[in-house]
Amino acid sequence: MLRLEPRAIPHTRARRRGARALLALAFALALAFAGCGDADPAIVRASDIPVAHTPPGGYGDVMPPPILARCTEPLVPHAPDLRGLWKSDMVYIDGEPAPPDMPLWQHVERIEQCGDRVVVTSTGVIHDMRADGTVENGVHDVSAVGFVPIVVVATFEENALVLRPVGIPDIVVRRTRVGDAILWNYGPSIEVRLVRAD
Repeated sequence: MLRLEPRAIPHTRARRRGARALLALAFALALAFAGCGDADPAIVRASDIPVAHTPPGGYGDVMPPPILARCTEPLVPHAPDLRGLWKSDMVYIDGEPAPPDMPLWQHVERIEQCGDRVVVTSTGVIHDMRADGTVENGVHDVSAVGFVPIVVVATFEENALVLRPVGIPDIVVRRTRVGDAILWNYGPSIEVRLVRAD
């Protein structure tokens, strides 16, 4: 009876085949898991950072450290880039320059952004929000004048951050990026041009 002996495979060929099999398996696993969640450990998302609030009585004369400093999530596509430290350059009331003793002439604010989240810090208050058009994710804090509790809905519209205080339909606050400046409109009568302070 004729016996067929298995053909001997040279050691190096066996190694190559094993390496190819491992590569094929790794590639198959990569394809299988592609798109299964976008959890990139290198990205710190806006939702990873707790919401900040104004401390009782305001933060005082010294602006607190940035809230979103460690956030690396990119801005949402329709968000204007308002990030930076800004100071008032021109102040108008009903189209006329405001009196020189009006406090808005000394206004300084810091705007931070990450994803759809925005934090505006100024005049003793910290307004932390998601610009997603919901009451739940809007500002739940206090006003800069009198520290009165406020709730504000935030959205991005036409190159602007738009704030609508709940229960005050006549007031809309809009920060619009125009070149190297920001036009800050408060209601129908006040317009402030902000330029970089940093």
